Amino acid sequence: MKKIKLINYLLILTVFASSSIFAGGGNRNGTAGATQLLIPVGARGVAMSGASLVGAKGLEALYWNPANLVRGDNSTSVLFSQMNYIADIGVTYGAVSANIEGFGALAFSIKSLDIGEIPITTNTNPDGTGQNFTPSFVTVGVTYSRMLSDRISFGVTGNFISERLDLVSTSGIAFNVGIAYQNLANVNGLSFAVVIKNLGPQMKYDGSGLNINATAPDLTRPSQLYKIDAAPFELPSTLELGFGYELALNEVNSVQLNGVFQNSNFYGDEYKLGAEYSYDNLFFVRGGYMLVPELDKSANIYGLTAGVGLNYDLGGVGFKFDYAFRQTDIFDDNHVFTVQLGF
Repeated sequence: MKKIKLINYLLILTVFASSSIFAGGGNRNGTAGATQLLIPVGARGVAMSGASLVGAKGLEALYWNPANLVRGDNSTSVLFSQMNYIADIGVTYGAVSANIEGFGALAFSIKSLDIGEIPITTNTNPDGTGQNFTPSFVTVGVTYSRMLSDRISFGVTGNFISERLDLVSTSGIAFNVGIAYQNLANVNGLSFAVVIKNLGPQMKYDGSGLNINATAPDLTRPSQLYKIDAAPFELPSTLELGFGYELALNEVNSVQLNGVFQNSNFYGDEYKLGAEYSYDNLFFVRGGYMLVPELDKSANIYGLTAGVGLNYDLGGVGFKFDYAFRQTDIFDDNHVFTVQLGF
């Protein structure tokens, strides 16, 4: 009975939180900050265009739906992922988890962007001063997940966000909350999930880089510094609803079909479709596509996604390797590699 009440409270919380996100709608397109939170991680989910709210489990579910962390196959898991993102940006991601009987699952994750060095320019030196700076964008997360019943799981992630651009920086916190339901309506293989991402207070840049040297036009007083007050910005919150169905063709062949609807407070509604073919839970072929019908076609630079995966037992140690390809306009296509070990 207590579990049923808790599930009801979680559903009510989801409804209230989602209503605030929907209220923003697409009226604030492009105005959110901390968009590093939106960069996906993990080759499996990217290969399926983000339609991974119900299919992903264990560490690979951290970014997509923290509720499925507890559904992992191993008591301890380690994951590492590298992504070639747009504009020569590299995305490095690592995570570790432990599944504790009677308590649930805990995970720690870190995502870092490698942007490289950028020349410092000024009004008097528009071609550069000869010095460089290296931007820093890091997200550190802690996740807790547990089974509320034999079908329903719940998870929450707290992310610490850190951004630094030369002499200015900002930091903040954001929360992801997810609920997953397997065998919906007693239909074996049918799953449903609700995830709210990036809920948190506004962030604001500060630092000595906002100091400006001002000089009086009439030279009645010496030059002095004044500080620009940077405008605060909101986090890119999203509400995602996902369905999935896994069909066993025979003892060794199965197909999983997933669909996700995503509403954002900064962008148009997104519809994500993904599919995965599995041979004996050993070899996987994946594909996906994302639609943003509210916006002009040029507003979405991503096209088809595809990938493959391998799941192999190395003498008691589970080894997973996944690769994903994402077609990208204007910039080079994205490539994602993920390695996971389970003990």
